[in-house]
Amino acid sequence: DMDNETILLTGATGFIGGRLLRRLTEKGYNVRCLVRSKSKFQSLFPDLPAGGLIEGDLVQGTGLAQAMHGVDASYYLVHSMGSENQGEKSEFADRDRIAAENFLQSAEDAGISRVIYLSGLGDTRAELSTHLSSRQEVGQILASGSVAATELRAGVIIGAGGASFEIIRSLVERLPVIVAPIWISTRCQPIAVDNVLDYLVGCLQVPQTAGQVLEICGPEQLSYRELMQEYAEARGLKRIIMPVPVLPPKLTSYWVQLVTSMPCSLVLPLIEGLKNAVICQEERIQELIPIQLISLQEAICTALAEEDAGPVKSNTS
Repeated sequence: DMDNETILLTGATGFIGGRLLRRLTEKGYNVRCLVRSKSKFQSLFPDLPAGGLIEGDLVQGTGLAQAMHGVDASYYLVHSMGSENQGEKSEFADRDRIAAENFLQSAEDAGISRVIYLSGLGDTRAELSTHLSSRQEVGQILASGSVAATELRAGVIIGAGGASFEIIRSLVERLPVIVAPIWISTRCQPIAVDNVLDYLVGCLQVPQTAGQVLEICGPEQLSYRELMQEYAEARGLKRIIMPVPVLPPKLTSYWVQLVTSMPCSLVLPLIEGLKNAVICQEERIQELIPIQLISLQEAICTALAEEDAGPVKSNTS
């Protein structure tokens, strides 16, 4: 009975975490949040969460024991990519490794039965970007203990405030002619943020998802170039998109930064990842959690409506 089930949520101030907090609360779960800053959280969610708010830091290992006490299942939605003080690109991978190890250790000590983790797609046989391989390494750490881990791997998530969507939006809105690196022909399979939430909540309700790595995707495969065209269409904009053969990732990231006003520490790892095709190799999740997949056009229109409705935190911490 979920009325007395306490669910621990990490990453509640992020793009997915905030939406998941609202969704779980609506469904009657008692959600407890572990956050780095109580004041930041309370400015976003003055009346939540029902299960308590604990300040702590996964990398330092603080607040974990208290947060885990009496918890039935947990969500791991944190990563340090894009944090302000990031120096070398390997640093976020180190921090994410330590955070995952601390989390797992505490979850085992507290006897938590499940952890559900949202990760990134990318074929492990391919040369993955630092960002994608780090996301998958965290999944391996979380799955290495006695806690049953579910890793959901998503590619591009379409939703207001999501980093990938915001980059696409800025480029298409601001540039009538987009001269883009060759990666715009890379294929992706974008998924609506509402479908990501359907799957995250579904995992909690379907015990067979425990101990699984599952890929989640929307119904359409297309190139990033076509994705930009779809966005332009939804907005009624005429755009010319031209691929150029050579534009090094670093230069690309400056170019994106210029146009999108997003921090380099966030943009560069994402851009690096664009060379990896992010499409589903398998669709087992559809048998475990059958949901109605939202079309790309509908996902884009929903995201745009949400942007118009109010200030969206383009926030990934």
